Amino acid sequence: MKKNTTSTSAVPQADIGREMKGADCVVECLIREGVDVVFAYPGGASQELHQSLARTDKIRVILPRHEQGGSFAAEGYARATGKVGVCMATSGPGATNLVSAIADAFMDSIPLVAITGQVFSKYIGKMAFQETDFYGMTLPIVKHSYLAMDVHDLPRIFKEAFHLANTGRPGPVIIDIPKDIQQARFRPVFPASVEFRSTYANAIQHAPDEQLQQVLALIAEAKRPVLYVGGGVISAGAHQELKTFAEKTNVPVATTLMGLGAFPESHPLSMQWFGMHGSAYGNWAVDQSDLLLCFGARFDDRITGDTKHFAAQAKIVHIDIDASEHNKNKRVQLPITSDIKYALGRLNGFLAARKFAPPDTSAWHAQIATWKKDHPFAYEKSKHIVPQEAVKVLYELTKGDAIITTGVGQHQMWAAQFYRFNEPRRYISSLGLGAMGFGYPAAMGAKVACPDKQVIDIDGDGSFMMNIQELATCHIEKIAAKAMILNNQHLGMVVQWEDRFYGSVRGNTILGDETNVGSPDNPDALYPDFVKIAEGFGVKGRRVIKRGELRAAVQEMLDHDGPYVLDVIVPYTEHVLPMIPAGRTVKDMLLK
Repeated sequence: MKKNTTSTSAVPQADIGREMKGADCVVECLIREGVDVVFAYPGGASQELHQSLARTDKIRVILPRHEQGGSFAAEGYARATGKVGVCMATSGPGATNLVSAIADAFMDSIPLVAITGQVFSKYIGKMAFQETDFYGMTLPIVKHSYLAMDVHDLPRIFKEAFHLANTGRPGPVIIDIPKDIQQARFRPVFPASVEFRSTYANAIQHAPDEQLQQVLALIAEAKRPVLYVGGGVISAGAHQELKTFAEKTNVPVATTLMGLGAFPESHPLSMQWFGMHGSAYGNWAVDQSDLLLCFGARFDDRITGDTKHFAAQAKIVHIDIDASEHNKNKRVQLPITSDIKYALGRLNGFLAARKFAPPDTSAWHAQIATWKKDHPFAYEKSKHIVPQEAVKVLYELTKGDAIITTGVGQHQMWAAQFYRFNEPRRYISSLGLGAMGFGYPAAMGAKVACPDKQVIDIDGDGSFMMNIQELATCHIEKIAAKAMILNNQHLGMVVQWEDRFYGSVRGNTILGDETNVGSPDNPDALYPDFVKIAEGFGVKGRRVIKRGELRAAVQEMLDHDGPYVLDVIVPYTEHVLPMIPAGRTVKDMLLK
């Protein structure tokens, strides 16, 4: 992701405000940017900001019980809406507790503005109490960083920050504000817009028609074309254009996990998602394609495996807003720098004008249909509840109309495999960074953003424990975010790797008593008691062990009008399949 380091003053037609403190200016800037909620934990260096926020009724301030929970919640808000999520913390440890979410937003291209208090400017660099060089330490994981050393710069900084966070390839921006800058009085000048010396930061990238015509020429010659679609299509709001393009060209679609919902998974052309734990048919189709159209994705290792053997027979087109992604991980024949919504809209216009006739790919579609029939996502039923079944029941009872967040691990993959996503921004997960503890605070943020939607965190017991304190936030703030824990008493994905590659030696992957491990057959040893913990926070909870009680328990969770914890006890012996071992190829795929 490119960073802009050279900005100029705002263009004319600015608005001169009344005299106010720097902290009041920050609040006014947030209001002008349309911010309606901030997830913020106070401290000495940010107290002025909280005092200013307390004097407005235009911004809801939600107090998380940990800064990481608040910053993940801001991400959940951003991922569910496409708007910039905003979090805030004090200096030192408050700021450093935001780092995981900032890195997560950077990896997954999520618009986030993180505001931090800083020690008095005269103490910077002197190891003052609760001082960290937050500007310096976040440089590798942000789109841009600001350290506000002049109160007059605040209006411009905030205008630039929100522009950068949500323009082009989205990403996180931090604004570090010393306490004396918050306290200083001045008359702010609010810019109407901002300009940057870098044309990349100013302009929306539009592909030239000549390159887009080449794409259509390649499709016309293809026998085994595949669309490989990533989160960039969702960020650009281009899912409708993608659907039109796929239908007009009759090209099958495989998404990344970040791209789930960019193309409806119930559509005949959908191959769901592919990669390490993705559909066998999606992986095989990409592997055997002769034309791979990569739209808004980045050829990450969980998709490609060994890049030398990834789509080795295919001509590859790569359309992405970020030119730095071209040929970074995989050499391609036709790299195109463009906003994907513009490119797809233009391509669809060409298709309509030319009355484009797709090539005869009937044999290719027949092959894919056979793969789909012979190798669907599947699981074996058991006397116990298996995690895949729990996800499937949730899908059936919500009729697919819910926002699903996840932690990181096996449950994250099963959620993607057995809950079908027909719309964008319905699967919210930490994918590039893979941050455990993401699921429940992200659900909290998504529910604040979409109060009329069911929002359920499908989580593992390991991930859920990492930010369990946010149950208190949801209870106090009346946020009806729900959690369905697939509780196997282990760090399931690491256990799967131990079973597959390390001779089943347990290297600190059992979460309870190693001498008496809880399970569906040994319920008395289950640890901890999530229902009692939830009740301690004032949150309704239920444990379910018997298969015959699963559907009713899930329905009870959905019908409850507040936050809820459903503890579903599952065996630890289940593995996520298919699986392509890290760094290997489709030919090494494990199907059982």
